[in-house]
Amino acid sequence: MSAVSLTNKQFQELLRGQKPVLLDFWAPWCGYCRRIAPAYDRIAQQYGEDIVVAKVNIDEEPELANAEKIEVIPTLVFYKGGKAVDSLVAPEAQAAIARFIQKNL
Repeated sequence: MSAVSLTNKQFQELLRGQKPVLLDFWAPWCGYCRRIAPAYDRIAQQYGEDIVVAKVNIDEEPELANAEKIEVIPTLVFYKGGKAVDSLVAPEAQAAIARFIQKNL
């Protein structure tokens, strides 16, 4: 299973759910975002039972990116209990994303 693409409305619904959410703020013109995408999809396969792994295209949902104060992409934000608890900017590899998840679970 790959990461799910979200709209602002879907994002709000997810935050009301029981599972923690890992959200990747990205854009199709961002070369680094495209480079890290396969690793992010592998993270979705690995952790999909325990957390929701999703993506938001900031070009399609600029209001959400602004509301979450995203200034640099890719930025991963971990949500627990409906609130952002931590963020990771430009992870260098899948292992860095996995460490970030483990730290916040």
